[in-house]
Amino acid sequence: MESQLLLDELAVDAYRSALRAGVFIEEEIAAELGVDRARIAEARTALQDLRLLSPGDGPAVPLDPEVVEVELTAPLEMSVARQRRQIAGIQRQLNTLSTLYRSVEHRQGTDVSIRVLDNAAEVRREIDLARHRCVKERLSLQPGGGRSAQLLQQDLVQTQELLRRGVRVRTLYQHTARSSLTTRSYVAQICEAGAEVRTSAELSERLIVYDRRTAFVPKERKGAEPPGAAVVTDPTLVAYLCRSFETAWQVGRPFNSTEPADQQQVSAELRSSILRLMAMGLKDEVIARRLGMAARTCRRYISALMTELGATSRFQAGVLIGRQAADSGTDDVLGGVPAGEEIAVHK
Repeated sequence: MESQLLLDELAVDAYRSALRAGVFIEEEIAAELGVDRARIAEARTALQDLRLLSPGDGPAVPLDPEVVEVELTAPLEMSVARQRRQIAGIQRQLNTLSTLYRSVEHRQGTDVSIRVLDNAAEVRREIDLARHRCVKERLSLQPGGGRSAQLLQQDLVQTQELLRRGVRVRTLYQHTARSSLTTRSYVAQICEAGAEVRTSAELSERLIVYDRRTAFVPKERKGAEPPGAAVVTDPTLVAYLCRSFETAWQVGRPFNSTEPADQQQVSAELRSSILRLMAMGLKDEVIARRLGMAARTCRRYISALMTELGATSRFQAGVLIGRQAADSGTDDVLGGVPAGEEIAVHK
């Protein structure tokens, strides 16, 4: 809980004047400070509420702030001490049960390197546990464009807590997440606290890794319900997932970069991905899903690209893209982004 300002500046000045005079007389203090007597009366009320002035309507005497400090802080200190005792008691009991659980788990051979959890609530509990135990690093891939404000607010608190503990936090989004105002605000706050965030045109799957020891790989989503996940602790598989993250991280672009070169490269990579996926014959909805953008935005991009290519059909556009790529020896057929086009994400 944030600390509250007990007194405003005027009340402090009024208290200082009363100390010099030895008594609080409203008319004299108002004249000395050059303010209305009504404001001094408000300051007097505030000081008396804190018991920094003697009570009553007549001339008041300044009282010792140390006495007030004890009166105000003693109940809070007692509450903190009580809560610490409760925390210690919970930790003692659950640590004993945790030791028992691990010993039985080991004997029964249930300490497997890959556990598949079907229930999203179970996944969340496992992630909370891994985050609580995390001491060095959290890596995460977050495909799909911008995220909801509710999820980001929850993750903000958790990420800031990790950063305060000295944990290195690196997150990779898709380029289209840059258009989400809530995502940009979230990224600005965690980067200010020390996190590192980059974006890439395409990300295959969502991934979270704690301390390079425990990885969470989501199951395929079916319907609107959140999917389960596989909890991976096998060292070889976790190391492979970390290498995959590092490969994607190296080609990512800093989220908060204001360098024109970075902005141009982001636009060029997104454009190149659309062209490549068009050449593969994928439908608009599939391309949009792969790039984390709204289908309507994707169709607007594709329409502009087809006009620039001079194509009258998707098939003709695919032929032209393949032909130009073969002639130029590169997948980046057209550099830059169509004038007036911007990345947009709709959730």
